[in-house]
Amino acid sequence: MPIRVAIVEDDAELRRSFEEAIGSEGDLQLVGSYGHAEGFIARPEQLEGLDVVLMDIQLPGISGIDCISDRKPRNERIQYLVITVFEDNTNLLNALCAGATGYLLKTSTGEELAAAVRSIHAGGSPMSMAIARMLVNTVPRKKTNTGLLESLTPRERDMLDLLAEGYRYKEIADRLELSIETVRTYIRSVYTKLQVHSRTEALNKLYDR
Repeated sequence: MPIRVAIVEDDAELRRSFEEAIGSEGDLQLVGSYGHAEGFIARPEQLEGLDVVLMDIQLPGISGIDCISDRKPRNERIQYLVITVFEDNTNLLNALCAGATGYLLKTSTGEELAAAVRSIHAGGSPMSMAIARMLVNTVPRKKTNTGLLESLTPRERDMLDLLAEGYRYKEIADRLELSIETVRTYIRSVYTKLQVHSRTEALNKLYDR
């Protein structure tokens, strides 16, 4: 089954670009595209069939963050991938708290967008590298959960560090000279030990927020 995707973006040119990026991929299916959150909210029946929503933050009327906060509890299965020009801690944390599980800048390529949709649908938490690094930069000011950190092997810590820096599975595999499947195995082990399901949850658990 294709991954069913909806887009909420008020910039018509960008929206068409996102539509083309999704429409050009055989395993992705565009099922709705809206210029404002109200249009998306007006179609509640879509929530039953949707997998991923690409959501802008700054929208006319209801903001993207408020829309996610309202819609996410109605169907926890749907993943919200924020696509924005904002590159700051406040919007990032507000989006994640609202229920978003991915955060990309609008400068991302069509290929990066499609890869992020696949990743978030598979249980990942894709972020633009600049965003991931910004998030990691807040970590040193927090208290480390030493017990959990020590439960990880040195290789598992390497995996988590590279994920936090924004590296994708293939990039980690290339960097560490491992197969992608081996990388996936290590990361699954990390998530199992920490009892989490994403990179963001892992960082939140390792460091007191």
